[in-house]
Amino acid sequence: MSEQTWTSPVKQRLRAGEPVIAVTITAANVDMAAHAAALGFDFLWLEMEHSPITLETVRNIVLATRGLKALPFARVPVNELWTAKRVLDAGVCGVIFPFTSTPELATQAAAACRYPTAGRRGSGAVLARFSWPNGPDGYADSADENVVVITIIEEARAVENVDAIAATPGIDVLFIGTSDLSFSLGLRGNQDHPTLQGAIDKVVAAAKKHGKVAGRPAATPEQVQKYMAQGFGLFQAPTDLGFMTAGARQYLEPLGRSPIVPKVKTIY
Repeated sequence: MSEQTWTSPVKQRLRAGEPVIAVTITAANVDMAAHAAALGFDFLWLEMEHSPITLETVRNIVLATRGLKALPFARVPVNELWTAKRVLDAGVCGVIFPFTSTPELATQAAAACRYPTAGRRGSGAVLARFSWPNGPDGYADSADENVVVITIIEEARAVENVDAIAATPGIDVLFIGTSDLSFSLGLRGNQDHPTLQGAIDKVVAAAKKHGKVAGRPAATPEQVQKYMAQGFGLFQAPTDLGFMTAGARQYLEPLGRSPIVPKVKTIY
C-alpha cells in the first residue's frame, strides 16, 4: 500500500456513528487471538492489565492478525508514556488507558500516541513500520492520524472531571469501566444502582458535548442494542474464555452436562 492510503476502519465507524465492538483477549495464545480476529469483531482488546498477556505476545498477535478484520488494540497496565510507546512500537492500532481520572492523564494519553510536535511519542517504531497496514512509508503521519485513543472512566473522581477529560484534544473514546466505577462509588460492584446510572449518564453527556464516543462493556447483543439507544457507540464484548465457556454450556447442557468452571463475565 502506498503512503497515506489506509484509514483505520475503527476510526471510520466511530466518525460515522456506527457501532464498534471489541472482543476481549485474555489468553496468551496467538492462535486464539488470530481466530477471534476473523470472526467479525472490529478490534481485539488485548488485555495487559488483568491477564498474563505480555508485550511479546502482543507483537506476535499483531503479526498473526495482519489482513484480518479485527485490528489489534492494547489496554496497557497503567497510563504512562512508556507503556503506550511499547505497544505502539509493537504495531497496535489503538491504545486503551486505564484509570484516566484527570484531564492531565487524558492529555498524557493523547500525547503518548502522537509524534512531536503534536505529542510526545518516541521515534523508534521499526517493528510497527514493518507490520502497519499502510506499509512502512509515511508511518508516522499514518499512525498519528489512525491510532485510536481510548480513556477509561472508572473512578468517582474521573466522573467529577469528566467534562475536562472529554474536552481533551486527541481523545477518541470515553469508555466507562462500570464495575470499577461501581466500587469507586461505594456500591461494591452493584451495576443496577441509580447512583451508578447517574454517573454513567454524566459521562455520556460529556462525550456527546465534546464530540467523543462513549463506550462500555456489553455482555449480550441485547445489551449492545439497549446501550446504543442510550448514546453509546463502542462496546467491549466478553472475553475469549467467556465465549468458550458459553459455547461449551450451549453444547453440553442439552446433554445433561455443564461446565464445571464458574460463568465467566466481562472483566469489568
